[in-house]
Amino acid sequence: MNIQFTEIPHLTPLSVSGPESQEITSIVYNSVETKKGSAFFCVTGENTDGHLYIEEAIRNGACAIIGANKEILDHHSAMAPQVTFLEVENSKVAMAHISNYFYGNSQDRLIKVGVTGTNGKTTTATFVYSLFNLLDLPCGFLGTTGIWSSTGKLAYKKSTPTTPISSDIHNIFSQLDAQGNVAAAMEVSSIALDQKRVEGITFDVAIHTNISEEHMEYHKTFTHYLQSKLELFKQAKSAVVNLDDAGMSSEILEIIQYPCLTYSADPNSGADLIWGNCRTLDAGLAFDLIYQGISRQVQVPIFGEYNAGNLAAAIAAALLAGKAIDEILAVLPDMPQVEGRFQVLAGPEGRKIILDYAHTPVAIDLVLKEAKKLPHRKLIAMIAGIGIRDFSKMPKMAKASEGKADTIVVTVDHPGYNDPNEVVEAVVQGFTIPYKQEVVTAPSRRDAVIEALKASGPDDIVLLSSGCINGAQIIKGEYIPHSDEEIIEEFFLQQKH
Repeated sequence: MNIQFTEIPHLTPLSVSGPESQEITSIVYNSVETKKGSAFFCVTGENTDGHLYIEEAIRNGACAIIGANKEILDHHSAMAPQVTFLEVENSKVAMAHISNYFYGNSQDRLIKVGVTGTNGKTTTATFVYSLFNLLDLPCGFLGTTGIWSSTGKLAYKKSTPTTPISSDIHNIFSQLDAQGNVAAAMEVSSIALDQKRVEGITFDVAIHTNISEEHMEYHKTFTHYLQSKLELFKQAKSAVVNLDDAGMSSEILEIIQYPCLTYSADPNSGADLIWGNCRTLDAGLAFDLIYQGISRQVQVPIFGEYNAGNLAAAIAAALLAGKAIDEILAVLPDMPQVEGRFQVLAGPEGRKIILDYAHTPVAIDLVLKEAKKLPHRKLIAMIAGIGIRDFSKMPKMAKASEGKADTIVVTVDHPGYNDPNEVVEAVVQGFTIPYKQEVVTAPSRRDAVIEALKASGPDDIVLLSSGCINGAQIIKGEYIPHSDEEIIEEFFLQQKH
């Protein structure tokens, strides 16, 4: 694609040297992935600076270099006059706008639903994805569980665990558009908002689930975390707001001046959608939903009472997308379970294995309370410290789970460059002594899953919490393949023999 850099909407370069236009074949931010015709963006991260790799990018075929360090750009420009050099104020912002242009503004042809919140992002975004597809609005998904089109999972190497980098987002949008999708549901993390990964995207619907302390290793203060999340609602056309979340709902309502639907479990809240009278059935969840003064019964093959709230948010998004309430309710019995979000697997001898990747103290408290509502003999719960996250959160995971299970298995997820035993010890520090339940430790997630299954007997519940569903554990920078479901299947097969 021939690009004249001075004509790209919303892009104002501070200076341009070399040819004003180039035939661009790809957008890259990793010099290793650069090839002939690439536009290379000098992105500055926590551990490296893309400006250091300009020479390698040019050697690999880059014909355009976009960066923010004028001195370094001028140095390389003098040695490579055939290459276009763009000096910009912020490389990440420039990459977002150039990527949108390069991929043909495909976002304009999609209904974009962005979901932010400390807990419930994956579940709510997946509910939107499933619901829109059931409502004949072919929808894609971008989030923790991967990249999906309306017809299935796409083979796409993700740049980050939750919200991809902007160039990948626009590439995915173009693929979804080419495959006939008309919508995209995506998780939008606070870090993604702060790092301008969704810069230039106008969301048709922005959904808020809740907020509690998280990602302090990145944001440092709760105020910065909150302000980052609020950015989503400054680039949306409509919003869905959880009135039960005192931490953020009022702040959103203060800044928005566009259509909004609110949801709540409080019948006195005045919310547009009120859910309540939840019952856990063998086949899933039943609850009442009040909308426009009319109470309707909802029954869905999904577990976890808090998921009634997440589903109410997805229903609100469908209403804002123009669907009628009766049309929406008619398809809810066909909603699939969400991978790794209170996903109930049937084990031998009446066991239930629940996969729920709750990884915050608030989430682990909620999921344990929900698990206890299901009939069981004993409850065995696995919790983890996440090595690539804030160590101060780890003992809070123990405090949140304490006394809520018969046995708690403590392990580590994504140890990164940390000693797994140090992460486990940091979690264990949160328990009171003597322990209020049996506590078992394991140095890896695989070992912990096996320990939890070993501790179970007939009619027990095994809850496997924490972790990111990216099919891997991050160990010393490497993504090591991992699947709880495969370990479970393998364990019970061995028990048969």
